[in-house]
Amino acid sequence: MTTSTTHTPHVGQPELPSTMRAAILQRQGEMTMEKLPVPQLEADQVLVQVAAVGVCGSDVHYYEHGRIGDYVVDHPLILGHELAGRIAAVGSSVDPARIGARVAVEPQRPCRTCKQCKAGRYNLCPDMEFYATPPVDGAFAEYVTIQSDFAYDIPDSVSDEAAALIEPLSVGLWACERAEIKPGSRVLIAGAGPIGIIVGQAARAFGASEIHITDIAEERLAFALEHGATHALNARTDSVEGLDVDAFIDASGAPQAVHSGIKAVGPAGRVVLVGLGADDVELPVSYIQNREIWLSGVFRYTNTWPLAIQLLADGKVDLDILVTGKFGLADSEAALTAGKQPGQLKAVVYPGR
Repeated sequence: MTTSTTHTPHVGQPELPSTMRAAILQRQGEMTMEKLPVPQLEADQVLVQVAAVGVCGSDVHYYEHGRIGDYVVDHPLILGHELAGRIAAVGSSVDPARIGARVAVEPQRPCRTCKQCKAGRYNLCPDMEFYATPPVDGAFAEYVTIQSDFAYDIPDSVSDEAAALIEPLSVGLWACERAEIKPGSRVLIAGAGPIGIIVGQAARAFGASEIHITDIAEERLAFALEHGATHALNARTDSVEGLDVDAFIDASGAPQAVHSGIKAVGPAGRVVLVGLGADDVELPVSYIQNREIWLSGVFRYTNTWPLAIQLLADGKVDLDILVTGKFGLADSEAALTAGKQPGQLKAVVYPGR
């Protein structure tokens, strides 16, 4: 995470360049390539040479609309928050043995002192600094900084692409934890895009015995059946009401999908809203009350990287299957628009190219 504070790295660290390339969102719909100073290290940080960055829907939204809710791109911003790379240098309080380590980056900096942080809910920190969320720069750049404990070592068996996509996997894991998915659970997922596919894989890893997924695109439903889902339903023609599942996780953001998905949940079931859609959605309140259904949103994640890395290393989750487009840093704008092409799931940017 870029910062103006300078701390001297450990003596004997590799020689680093003074400048780096970065793809910058100047304003809505306009990207440029620029040379910037390599970010300086704080004492507890590591400098990561970025190997791969996944393109998230939020990056696309900032590019197309210039804002998400209250977060407005009112000055040049580096996008990208799904990333992995290699530690190139460390701050003065970090063990220099970390230099050279391949890492997956948890792209946020909580204050660690507020009520939410002290309660273990650092994802709800009101002073959170999150990559690629105005005014904080992200990872469409050759180098970034992050606190050392948020740069997680990854085994050689995990690719750079999969390590970068631990960030959206963390969203899926957090949703499954909130939904209390366990061995034998019956789950309904709305939306067979990247997050829906990831949620399905996470639910399978948690032991779910039935994973129903809905979408309006038959090719995405077919893909979901190949990678975790046990049942696929076309949202245009198939009803989910009365499925009596233990949990419903919405990864679509579509109001109708939320409404019908809730009615697929059995008594004492759980509903978790992941997809970003309308600010206000009509809910079947009497259905929720009469069945004591628990409903929650999710906001990012907390303490998910270690589990995600283990699931990848054990082969219980496959993230490489999601990568459908690969782009050099100078082609970041093409990466941001790649999702409009048929069959595209996940674009990845490689800042070293």
